[in-house]
Amino acid sequence: MPIVVELLNEASVQDQQDLQKIYRDAPQWLFEPFTGDAQLIETCLLEGSLIAGRFNDRLLGAARLERHPDAWHLSQLCVRKITRRRGVAERLVREAQTMAAQSGATLRLLAPAGHLEAQALAAKLKVPLDPLPE
Repeated sequence: MPIVVELLNEASVQDQQDLQKIYRDAPQWLFEPFTGDAQLIETCLLEGSLIAGRFNDRLLGAARLERHPDAWHLSQLCVRKITRRRGVAERLVREAQTMAAQSGATLRLLAPAGHLEAQALAAKLKVPLDPLPE
């Protein structure tokens, strides 16, 4: 069964628990400009900017997807620790790329300057990488 990528506008109790598990082990820098996982999740759900990967009715990864007319920005990408290195992040990025292209925009990844994992993912998927605004 493939990973289904979706924009989350509402989150069930199970989705909320899954999102907390996804971001539980994330480093603090991932949440900036938010104070932590709860504020990130709440704000993104209110904005309609949370994209998530679902497998067997459970969320495995999530990211913030800000949609602008010419460029969409994907940031705060995180995959649940026990599921990492299985293509979830790649699937999220590729689906966000497709969604952006269908809207006539390009996708750009946002990450802290010098972040090696983000650089590697961006290079592998041929997606532009921009430093997070300070």
